[in-house]
Amino acid sequence: MAVETDCLFCKIVAKEIPAEIVHETDRTLAFRDINPQAPTHVLVITKGHHADAGAVADADEGLADEMLKAARTIARKEGVAEEGYRLVFNTGAAAGQTVFHAHLHVLGGRDLRWPPG
Repeated sequence: MAVETDCLFCKIVAKEIPAEIVHETDRTLAFRDINPQAPTHVLVITKGHHADAGAVADADEGLADEMLKAARTIARKEGVAEEGYRLVFNTGAAAGQTVFHAHLHVLGGRDLRWPPG
């Protein structure tokens, strides 16, 4: 599993930086966003370092699916699965990605309008 020594999310995976972990599998880790944009705002990351969603898609069979399954589990645990929730991958700086380690936002618990921003 690839790790970047200066990557914030790799440090969270390594437990060097604390986070409020809400779900974990062998290849994913989910924790609450420190700047939540909705009552439920959880980030699902890969434990191995992948720069963005495209890198996850190219990385290995089933990893992106595992992230989506983790998101669904979180939505159920958080009580937003029935009313609705949003999943967001920001891929690249122009799309708003600020941490270049693949992460999937799980947002819910309020009305989420379209377009998002």
